Formats: sequence, C-alpha cells, structure tokens
Amino acid sequence: MSALRSRCDQGFTLVEVLVALMIMAVLSTLAWRGIDGIVRARDISQAQVERSLRLNTVMAQWDQDLAALFDTPAVPHLSYDGSTLRLVRRAPQGVQLVAWSHEGTQWLRWAGPVVTRVDELQDSWMRSQQLVGNEKGQLVLLDGLTDLQIQFFRENGWSNPQSSGDAAPETPGGGARQSEATLYGVRLVLAFGEQRLTRDVALALRQP
Repeated sequence: MSALRSRCDQGFTLVEVLVALMIMAVLSTLAWRGIDGIVRARDISQAQVERSLRLNTVMAQWDQDLAALFDTPAVPHLSYDGSTLRLVRRAPQGVQLVAWSHEGTQWLRWAGPVVTRVDELQDSWMRSQQLVGNEKGQLVLLDGLTDLQIQFFRENGWSNPQSSGDAAPETPGGGARQSEATLYGVRLVLAFGEQRLTRDVALALRQP
C-alpha cells in the first residue's frame, strides 16, 4: 500500500506523458481525416445536384425554343454552322431570333429583341453572326463542356446540318433557307468528360 501511495505522489513519468500525447495526436488526425472526407463528399454531392438542376433548367429552355420554332421566309428559321445554332421562335408580341453558341467549354444563349417587321428580324439575324460574348441578352448557360454535337433528322434519318444535301437557295435575309427537305427533329449531344447526354426534340413548325 505504501508503494502504490508513493507512485501516485510521484505522478506520470515523461515517457507515459509522451505516449499519451502520441495516442491523442493519432486519434485527432484520424478524426480530422474523417471529418474532412465527410465535408468533401458533401461538397461534391452538392455540386452534382446544382449541376443537375442547372442542366435541367437549360434543357427546358432548349425544348421551349424548339417547340416555339416559327417558319418565316425572311431568314432561315433554323440553321447550324458548326458552332452556333440560330432559330426563329414565336414570342408573345412577335418573333425572336435566338442563338445557341458553343465556345470552348461554355454553352451560351443569346436572345434578340422581339420584333414584328421583316427588316428588324433580318437585322437580328445579322447581329447574331457578330456576337463577341458580352452582348445584352447573352448568358453563359453551361460550363465544363468537352464536346457538343447537333444533328438534324430529315427524311432519311439523322444527318450533319452542314451536309451539302441540306443546302437550299439563299433568302433575302442571307444564308440558306433549310426547308428544302422537311426537318422533323433536332438531336443534341453534350459531353462532360466521359459523361454524355443525348436529347432528341421533335419539331412542329408554326407557319406565319
């Protein structure tokens, strides 16, 4: 009993204190790694959810634009030059020219003013071919794209919009009016690294 009382009076040795500190340090490191992993997993999951919500919103706008496609002899109602898809859509107070462009890793949408006259629509068409990225009405909808492809569905199936078989005589507004062969649908393929999204939209043109 006297020996035990003597050891308690002496306290812990330096070696015992160092061992205890080392054990506490190891446990703290393991706990920190666990917390850091949880935070990283939460941030990754949140970023994926936000990207999915943004992608759904962009796809809804894409569908709306194509659903409101308006056929007009003034300018091509739908055309694609390899980087920009231009379309004429019906708006509440007239018609509107919209340009979806792919620049680098970004997908942008420019919406021209709502117009009611042919010369105004032709002016919007010309402006859409001179966009530099900071125009009023132009928004970056998606970023992080590694590839973007667009195809048109005509009588014989899906084809390149720029193929010679799709060419038609020029209109007063400039460019080829792509209505020589009936266009039934548009296919969009987006690539984010190894992930790919394909979306097909059937068209129902509205006549003037």
